[in-house]
Amino acid sequence: MAVTVTLEPAGRCRWDEPVRIAVRGLAPGQPVTLRASLRDENGALFRAHARYCADAAGLLDLERAPALGGSFAGLEPMGLFWALEPEEPLTRLVKRDVQTPFVVELEVLDGHEPEAQRLLGRAVHKRDFLAPGVRREPVRAGRVRATLFLPPGSKPFPGILDLFGSSGGLCEYRASLLAGHGFAVLALAYFRFEDLPEHLNDVCLEYFEEAVNFMLQHPKVKGPGVGLLGFSKGGDLCLSMASFLKGITATIVINACVANTLAPLRYKDMIIPELSYDLEKYTITESGFLNFVDIWGNPLEKTNHQSLIPLEKAQGPFLFIVSMDDHNWKSEVYARIASERLQAHGKDRPQIIYYPGTGHCIDPPYFPLCRASVHAVLGQPVFHGGEPKAHSNAQADAWQQIQTFFHKHLNGKKSVRPSKL
Repeated sequence: MAVTVTLEPAGRCRWDEPVRIAVRGLAPGQPVTLRASLRDENGALFRAHARYCADAAGLLDLERAPALGGSFAGLEPMGLFWALEPEEPLTRLVKRDVQTPFVVELEVLDGHEPEAQRLLGRAVHKRDFLAPGVRREPVRAGRVRATLFLPPGSKPFPGILDLFGSSGGLCEYRASLLAGHGFAVLALAYFRFEDLPEHLNDVCLEYFEEAVNFMLQHPKVKGPGVGLLGFSKGGDLCLSMASFLKGITATIVINACVANTLAPLRYKDMIIPELSYDLEKYTITESGFLNFVDIWGNPLEKTNHQSLIPLEKAQGPFLFIVSMDDHNWKSEVYARIASERLQAHGKDRPQIIYYPGTGHCIDPPYFPLCRASVHAVLGQPVFHGGEPKAHSNAQADAWQQIQTFFHKHLNGKKSVRPSKL
């Protein structure tokens, strides 16, 4: 019998959807190696492999068969995706063009690596970032530079503004995937994109206010307010937006500071200085990566009080997603400061979800862990932390938590899904 590789769903699916992989036509108990590979838009190669044995009927079902070693071990049906590693070190897997899929090649080899050589079967799997019917609309409205993703249908949808961190540019892959779950999402750039400032030297909150107003006035966005989703520097910008701007209903931040960071923030006649830092306090890991977690000043020290964001002014609830092994920010400390500050002002405690063993860069499910990468602005390798398996579990859970939180507070759905971790 010929060896066949089958996938469910067959052919293609969205990146954040699981896929069931099975191999049929093997000999009973036959040892095989499965390999996965993909290339990003820049041609960078990412690979993973695992060793398996077929069952007594010659079937290998990754939902039932544990990996015996390789890039991972144990029962991990999606391990060949989240365990992908770059051929070129320090390369982070990101999706630059959401209009095209990532193409994953799966191969089955006879025997266990390194002896495995003979190719038994292969399959090609396409993983999309735009769900069927989702529209991608570039936005150049006034000063706003962004991309809007709209789900299919005639009704208005709950709106979200999505901000990334200090690498700048326009990142669309999280927004495009969220739109597939019923949200109108604006992926918002704020520097290092087109005619926006090249460097993060001076930030005006009026720019973000213009983006919020764009969403509130859009006929496909359901009011009366919008949600904010921010990662790293984008997270503290979302905290500032929620504290000073009108029309913000709910805010989620991923590994962010409770003080304004990296550049002064201006709004009307107000200036919030950036949190102090001391670059001489950086350390270098055994692998030679920069670890910046200790360079930041304490937001509670008197000299930094003016940089603290007045969260108590916000009208809507907060969700803090916290990586316990974040080596860029003291995210756990900052979430605790936020909770104490809100309670001291008679506000509800924020929802905080802590993820052990998780690094700084929390992406949608099945993106592999990036423990270190060359920073787009600094040009130096920066350590982010995390362990692959724990990080994968956290990303899958956080993705569900994000959707649940926004559906509850933007869409009026009362069901709350508790964190698995």
